[in-house]
Amino acid sequence: MTLWCKARRVQAALAPALVAFAVLVVAAHDQYVQLPSLLTAGGNRVFLMQLVPLVVTSALAYSLSQAVAEIEAVARRNVRRLDAVLITAVVAAALAAGLLTGETSGSPEASMAGRNVLFLTGLMLVARVVNEQAATAVPVGWVLAVMFVGYRDFNRPWPWAVTLHRPDHLPTYGFCLAVFTAGLIAHTRFRRL
Repeated sequence: MTLWCKARRVQAALAPALVAFAVLVVAAHDQYVQLPSLLTAGGNRVFLMQLVPLVVTSALAYSLSQAVAEIEAVARRNVRRLDAVLITAVVAAALAAGLLTGETSGSPEASMAGRNVLFLTGLMLVARVVNEQAATAVPVGWVLAVMFVGYRDFNRPWPWAVTLHRPDHLPTYGFCLAVFTAGLIAHTRFRRL
């Protein structure tokens, strides 16, 4: 178990990433930038909370990429199950940090950050099954696409741009949870190609 924790860089990468995520959510929960839109005449107001989940997803992708397949193939413990527990704990901590900050500060954008970690982690895990090198790039690509083409009008996101939906939109939470669950299943059940 200790070797697995060291191999996954729990203390060296994941713990600092969670602390950085929490600090960024608290410090920049209501900050935004105005970016040009590629589809509409106006600009897009993008909260910095759109970028903050990438801290967690990138750290998780790095942590999972530290696997030593030869050793893990003969391990007595189910390493994929341990990974699934670790991923769930990290995402739950990020979700809790976002919801807690949103509740105490009254900022709906802060609670969006935790929800978006759910969605982007699920995307990362599904992409990791297909191509491990794409695991970090897919969430980043999604966030960039949403930032520039995610709005159909000013402050009206497209239905596919789930990371821009209002934090009180419960179907979006359900969809993000479904994507996260699909990612966990893909991680535990399927071998990388």
